[in-house]
Amino acid sequence: MKVTMLRRVLAVSCATALAASMLLAGAGCSKADEGAAPKATAPESETVQDGAGITFTDDQGNQVAVDSHKRVVACMGSFANTWELAGGTLVGASDDAFDGYALQSENVQKVGDFTSPNLEAIIALEPDFVIMTGGTGGRGGNSSQTDLKAALDASGIPVAYFDVTTFSDYLRMLRTCCDITGRDDLYQQNGQAVLDETEAVRAKVPADRAPTVLLMTTYSGGTRVQSSASMTGAMLADLGCKNLADENRSLLKDFSLESIIEMNPDFIFVVPMGNDDAAALKNLEAATAANPAWATLSAVEGGNYLTLSKELFLYKPNANWAESYRVLFDDLYA
Repeated sequence: MKVTMLRRVLAVSCATALAASMLLAGAGCSKADEGAAPKATAPESETVQDGAGITFTDDQGNQVAVDSHKRVVACMGSFANTWELAGGTLVGASDDAFDGYALQSENVQKVGDFTSPNLEAIIALEPDFVIMTGGTGGRGGNSSQTDLKAALDASGIPVAYFDVTTFSDYLRMLRTCCDITGRDDLYQQNGQAVLDETEAVRAKVPADRAPTVLLMTTYSGGTRVQSSASMTGAMLADLGCKNLADENRSLLKDFSLESIIEMNPDFIFVVPMGNDDAAALKNLEAATAANPAWATLSAVEGGNYLTLSKELFLYKPNANWAESYRVLFDDLYA
C-alpha cells in the first residue's frame, strides 16, 4: 500500500507538467508501433535435431545450425539473460547486460554497446554461437546488428537473430534456446510457469471494464507515446485496456496536448528512460508546468497518473513477466 501511494505521489508531482517535451515525440516511433500484439501462447518447438547439433530458423528467416554452445556471445542484455535462463553460459555480452541484468556466467567479457557491438571483440572470443537482435532504431538510431552477419558467416561463426518485444516473443526465443541447451525443465520453469501466472492474472480482469490509457516513455530529451504494440502497451491490452494511441495514430508522431485533453484517459502511465530517472521525470515536469489544463485530466485528478519502473517495463522482464502483469493489474483494478 505504501509503495503504491509513493509511486502515485511521485507521478502526481509530475502531473502539473508534459506538453512541450512531447512535441519531440514525433520521430520516436518504432517498428513495434505498427499494430497490436497477439495474445501470449506457449510456442511449439520448431528446432530440428541435426546429429549432435540443432537447426532452426531465426526471426530474420535465416537457417541457423548450432553444433556447439560452449562459447556464446549475446549482443543484447535481455538476450544474455534469456540464454542463461535456458541453462547456457556466456563468454561475452553487450554492455547493457552488465547494467540491467545479474549475469551468472563467470569471466564474461564486454563486446560493446548493443547499438554498435564490436565485431573484433566478438571474434576474438572465438565463439561457437552468437545471439543478436534483428531490431533497428531505438537509442541507437539506425544501427543494426544484422550488418555484422556477413562478417560472422565469413568467420564460420553461427549467428541467430531474434526480434523480442512482447511476452510471446520472449517465450518463442526461450523455447529455441532451451532446445539448444537441451533444458526443457528450464523452459517449464522460466517460460510455461510464467505463462500460467500471467494467465491467472488476466483471468481476474473484470469483463465489464475497459479503462482508457495513455502510455509514454520519457527521457532527458523528450517524451514518446506508445501503442499496444510496444512491450508495456501489449501487457495493458492483455489486461483489457483501450490504448488511445491505437485509434489515434497521429499521437505517435505528432503529439497534441489538446487531443489528449479531449480524449481524457482514465490512466496515464510513464516509463522513465536513460540513466537518470529523476532527470527524465524533471524534464516531464518542466514541459507541462505551464499547462493548467493537464491537471484537469481524470487520470491526474484521480491519482492515476503513474510512474512505472524500467526494470519491469523498459527492460525485458523475462522470468519476471508475471510480476509486470501483476503490477499493472493492481494499478488498474485493485
